[in-house]
Amino acid sequence: MTGLDTNVLVRYLAQDDPVQARTASRFIEEQCSAESPGFINHIVLCELIWVLKRCYAVKQEQALQVIEQLLRTVQFKVQDPEVVWAALRQARNGKADFPDCLIGRINISHGCRETVTFDQAAAEIGGICLLETT
Repeated sequence: MTGLDTNVLVRYLAQDDPVQARTASRFIEEQCSAESPGFINHIVLCELIWVLKRCYAVKQEQALQVIEQLLRTVQFKVQDPEVVWAALRQARNGKADFPDCLIGRINISHGCRETVTFDQAAAEIGGICLLETT
């Protein structure tokens, strides 16, 4: 198994840099398989969402579809897929961004009873509470 960095996934998905896109595509298509998948960790997923939305103007639902496709692709192994699926469902059903949902779900999976934030939208997620300023 080989870990994949965000920029490799972005080049593969966006196909916007001919040289890097060709290299990323060749690597993923030739080196990533069900037996030896490319590993995608939580940080890469968060960075991927941020890059897609900020640099490529991808809308929330399209970005979430990308995450779902990564989860469903046997050539990729996503870190803690059950946690990522739960975050994906939360992001689709609420106003918070996927990275906020993922933070909350990771924390719950590690025994946190809640996660505190100053982010109003994130505070609408189950398990995430608004930390009131004094």
